[in-house]
Amino acid sequence: MITTEQLQAIAGKIQTLGLDDDTVSTLRQDYQPIHFTYCMDDDLPNNTPVLELEKFNLYLIDGREHCLCLTTDYQTATGIVVAEIIPD
Repeated sequence: MITTEQLQAIAGKIQTLGLDDDTVSTLRQDYQPIHFTYCMDDDLPNNTPVLELEKFNLYLIDGREHCLCLTTDYQTATGIVVAEIIPD
């Protein structure tokens, strides 16, 4: 389970540190056992983020089954996708 408070804190940390591989590594250490994935937002077409920001979006991952899938349910979320937005 991931809380909205955790998600807001994670977004704040990304905004403070900037978005790169080092920041995602820091998130992995600071927010164990949450799983973090880092990708480009256009790698997730036709999906709705749970938190939209100017430079990145956050999506929730449900990892309870054998295959990972995106979810909007905080209760079943086990991870977060940090998706960088590349300006046009």
